[in-house]
Amino acid sequence: MTIETTPAADSAAVTDPLLSAVRAGVRVIDLGRRLTVGMPQSPNHPAYWHSLPRRHGDMVRSDGGSAANDMITMGTHVGTHIDALSHVSQDGKLYGGIGVDEALKGGRYEQLGAHTIEPMVRRGVLLDIPAVKGVTRLDAGYEITVADLEAAAARQGTEIGAGDVVLVRSGWGQHFDSGDKDLFMGQSSGVPGVSTDGATWLAAKGIHATGADTIAYECLHPGAGHATLPAHRVLLVEHGIYIIETMALEQLAAEAVYEFLFVLSPLPLFGATGSPVRPLAVVGNG
Repeated sequence: MTIETTPAADSAAVTDPLLSAVRAGVRVIDLGRRLTVGMPQSPNHPAYWHSLPRRHGDMVRSDGGSAANDMITMGTHVGTHIDALSHVSQDGKLYGGIGVDEALKGGRYEQLGAHTIEPMVRRGVLLDIPAVKGVTRLDAGYEITVADLEAAAARQGTEIGAGDVVLVRSGWGQHFDSGDKDLFMGQSSGVPGVSTDGATWLAAKGIHATGADTIAYECLHPGAGHATLPAHRVLLVEHGIYIIETMALEQLAAEAVYEFLFVLSPLPLFGATGSPVRPLAVVGNG
């Protein structure tokens, strides 16, 4: 989905470059998935559920007015979401060598929880791997190598810099809305994703966060499920780099938008291991 702004009349001179760009008109490309009951998700997390405890007409005020309200339950790693640094540990340690017991206070991860993730307004980069391969999407279980990442950056003429948010497209996100959620989940078929070496290569660039259009960022081999998550270990535990999963990246690829202003704000869920998000790519109208 794209949201467009139109130039605004301004009686005063605009000196801030970012504000000037916004006033000149920008497009906002939505990188988040719509949340619906029954949508594809990891079987390891509580499913999304939405209900209306009160509907219009259940209670009508004296003037004829009525209000409806909602109740939502879901895991924090369902739909488009970000992993907090408390999400994955290795040998009992979280990022920075913090012990898992040390981080946990009163049943919540006081250290490295989702509430510690600062809102992101950063340079975003898309690496379109299927475009390098000349296919619409990668095969199930395909492992995205360092050579693939380098080839995508070279093809696009895109430099990756420190502090960037790098989004890796596999094309697997096409299955999210296909009606076959088992295929998107890839429990038996596998899911394409970034290799351990690929994650290490990205980390060496000093990036702030990375995301993908798949359910678990990683390469999931056929039938293996989430047995091991080495890219999570490299990114979250060893380097403190956030992971964003189940992203919508098809529009960016279709329009060949490889660099953009990336905006993301997680919910400040105290002590949580992740948060639902609605990331945005902001680009000029020109």
